[in-house]
Amino acid sequence: MKISILSTGTRARRTPAVVALGAVLALTATACGDDGSGAGGGKGAEGSGTGKITFWDNNGGIRTAVWKEIIADFEKANPDIDVEYVGIAATEYQSKVDTAIQGGGLPDVGGVTASMLAGFSAQGALEPLDGRLTESSLNGKLNKDMVESVKAAGGGDGTLYSVPSSANNGVLYYRTDLFEKAGLDEPTTWDAFYAAADKLTDKGKNAFGYTIRGGSGSIAQAFDAMYGQSGITSFWDAEKKTTVNDPKNIEALEKYAALYKKVTPAADVNNDFAKMTAQWDTGTIGMVNHNLGSYTDHVKALGTGKFRGIPQPVGPSGKRVQVSNPVDGLGLFKSSKNKEAAWKFIEFATSTEQNSRFNESAGQVPSNTEAADDAWIQKAEPTKLAAQALNDGSTTIVQLPYYLPDWNTLSKSESEPAFQKVLLGETSAKDFLDDLAEKLNAAQAEWTEQMG
Repeated sequence: MKISILSTGTRARRTPAVVALGAVLALTATACGDDGSGAGGGKGAEGSGTGKITFWDNNGGIRTAVWKEIIADFEKANPDIDVEYVGIAATEYQSKVDTAIQGGGLPDVGGVTASMLAGFSAQGALEPLDGRLTESSLNGKLNKDMVESVKAAGGGDGTLYSVPSSANNGVLYYRTDLFEKAGLDEPTTWDAFYAAADKLTDKGKNAFGYTIRGGSGSIAQAFDAMYGQSGITSFWDAEKKTTVNDPKNIEALEKYAALYKKVTPAADVNNDFAKMTAQWDTGTIGMVNHNLGSYTDHVKALGTGKFRGIPQPVGPSGKRVQVSNPVDGLGLFKSSKNKEAAWKFIEFATSTEQNSRFNESAGQVPSNTEAADDAWIQKAEPTKLAAQALNDGSTTIVQLPYYLPDWNTLSKSESEPAFQKVLLGETSAKDFLDDLAEKLNAAQAEWTEQMG
């Protein structure tokens, strides 16, 4: 096993929708005519199933240690395969892959998050994996919602371009000591959530019921609150128009945004996840929405007896609805000259034992449903409850359109400052969502026309 950690330049800002879509389609056409020499659409070869393969980790440094363990076990079980590990920082990974797609030098296997799938697959860089999975020992053992998430993110054609490895679920963390003192029920419903946020607020004592995310990363959290309350289960309606500005979602966002400054600190309008979670860890705020990744920080700050992390509240229907989780996975690059050995590595890494090992280290929900019963999950309650919610059928996932070329621009750089205006009362929730819906509908229509 060879280990290396690389650092590359940061990713450039996305262009507007028309330019971005044109670039993707041009790249797709180029990829389709590739001669197999190693660029994005290279056909590669099955190979002998032995020899050397290269693996690019999309969260190098953070996950290097656990990947070294998994690779060592793989090489022990497969002594005729050598894995070269290359760790790349998460912030730089997509740029490096995009460069390699055009210039050559892609690995055999690489980490691929749901948000990256459409761009890579549109350029012809990823091998379709449906047939391999059907014939694999993994078939039937992967969480169905995670599989559906990566299929939906891959470009809208329902093809599997990545084997999911984990989900970093959204969690509602709440202070059990404060709830008990106030005589409040656990916030398992949205009604209980709002009641608790109100009762736990005492501005004179600098105590607040909730901390809202108003800065970077705010939109996914706002969408969770919208769809969770409205109960709408699809991002598009039957006519392929977005549901973000459905009247039920507008009403839900109005109620959620009204929490700002009423039961939250005023500084929340600029809070990203780091500021928001650090503020909650000071101990004077009742609830915060984040994901499994902040659990260990909360334990360090508060101990294990003062808080819980539970799945998102359920709506009036009694069902839990949330937007698609950040799903990570492993992709097989089409230009690989040793696909058989590369697929063996993907199978091994997402097998019960190794998938459990990886997610115990990451604190995330395993994609392998057999790993979801392992002992470490029973001890990490937020992960245990998140895994149950994904596996027991109690949760409906609204799949976000990661495949749209302009999705990141619309959902982040344009929507985040617009959402801040909603919090500040400068824009109505209706105007914000109507404007976003108009842009999403245009992007979807253009995508459908071009891909049709």
